[in-house]
Amino acid sequence: MHISLDTMVDTLKAAAESSRLRILVLLSRGDLTVSDLTEILGQSQPRVSRHLKLLLDAGLIGRYQEGSWAFFRLTDTDNSRDFVQRLVAGISEADPQVVRDLERLASVKRKRQDRAAEYFSENAASWDRIRSLHVPDRAVEAALLKLVGKRPFQSMLDLGTGTGRLLEIFAPLYRRGVGIDMSREMLTVARANLDKAGIANAQVRQGDIFSPPVERNAFDLVTIHQVLHYLDDPARAIAEAARLLRPSGRLIVVDFAPHALEFLRDQHAHMRLGFSDRQISEWFAEAGLDLEDSQEFEPRGGNEARLTVKLWLGRDRRLLIADPSNDSLPVRETA
Repeated sequence: MHISLDTMVDTLKAAAESSRLRILVLLSRGDLTVSDLTEILGQSQPRVSRHLKLLLDAGLIGRYQEGSWAFFRLTDTDNSRDFVQRLVAGISEADPQVVRDLERLASVKRKRQDRAAEYFSENAASWDRIRSLHVPDRAVEAALLKLVGKRPFQSMLDLGTGTGRLLEIFAPLYRRGVGIDMSREMLTVARANLDKAGIANAQVRQGDIFSPPVERNAFDLVTIHQVLHYLDDPARAIAEAARLLRPSGRLIVVDFAPHALEFLRDQHAHMRLGFSDRQISEWFAEAGLDLEDSQEFEPRGGNEARLTVKLWLGRDRRLLIADPSNDSLPVRETA
């Protein structure tokens, strides 16, 4: 896709200012609030807000609301994002101003990690009890990595991202990753984890799994990991997830097989006590997906009061056709 000469001039004007270039460098390393940028840049909030507005108007960055907080990120538009990343790549990290900004950014991220650690310490008991009932997470993660394969792809969406773990393990494969969660506390945890892992090609946002704040027909991989059992309408969640897939895109659902552990409903807000292969297969079919694989991970020890983890892979039935104008982008559908 090409843009007009006038649009290019406006874009270059928006970026051609030292504070705005500094902001682009910072946002290339993750999403930040106005308060974060004010602290890092050492400028007043009105001044920072003015710079952000100019960058927004030029389409170089994006903005999203999370409660009373507004986060800023690099644009989701592929061409504009490529332009910004090339621009940022040309700026020396040894520049004294950039060095100071990155030091302050590290301080902001440490504060995030402290808040995340506090949240986990307060909730560790309930998390650990549930984890003790099923196979270790690493076994499921290994199966997920094997299932997805090693071939890089354009974009990933993790619905109900929680700690951001799936964004972390798939980061080497996708060009752009997005995580959605309703809980601001969990988003704090996810941001801290992504920061700690040095992952700059993923972002997390607050949003509802039934109406996620992302574009449709835009993702090669969508994941729903240990989320369906909290929902009153899992079929609708799967249908919404399917609408977000590109043609031939994949949806992976990880959850529990049917079980009878009522305390999970009473004490941990589980609305569904697991799902059968038939149930998931029917919901996939209704959403226009073919069930390609189903895997089972039985708990160790043989105790009846245990949970079996299930993994289901569905694929969008529409065919992927190469776009002759851009070989790097996957695209349109056939009926």
